[in-house]
Amino acid sequence: MKNFFTTKNLVKTAMVAAIYGALTLFISPIAYGPIQLRLTEVMVLLAFIDFGYVPGLVLGCVIANLFSPIGIADVVFGSLATFIAVIMVSKTKNLLLATLWPSIVNGLIIALELYFISKVPFWLSFGEVAIGEFIVVTCIGYPVFRSFLKDERLVKFLKFD
Repeated sequence: MKNFFTTKNLVKTAMVAAIYGALTLFISPIAYGPIQLRLTEVMVLLAFIDFGYVPGLVLGCVIANLFSPIGIADVVFGSLATFIAVIMVSKTKNLLLATLWPSIVNGLIIALELYFISKVPFWLSFGEVAIGEFIVVTCIGYPVFRSFLKDERLVKFLKFD
């Protein structure tokens, strides 16, 4: 069994969390609300390469959601959505199928959150969030990670100890 608590793994986790959190704030023009296009969501596919990325991705989402206009509910439910999505990504053996989990999970959970808090129609919100996730994770992330997976040295580098 892997020891995830090595210095190298803890640094990698902290770096992923910091990068996700900071870049969500600075490069994602539409990162919150019913229409979301978080470019940092492409990082969730790191969990496809190694389960060890799950804590860093979730912590990064917590950091990013601390700045959400929806408040603490987005910290809780948005981060829960990311947690479930990256677990599903890590358990899926096919990269293309793995890219669909963030669209489905975030679409459902964020749509429910927005429906109860902001009174945004559920299906409209589901569609907007799911499409944003699909664009980033599937349309952008899939070809990027498919090329990553062809480079054995890069995959080995990205793996946790």
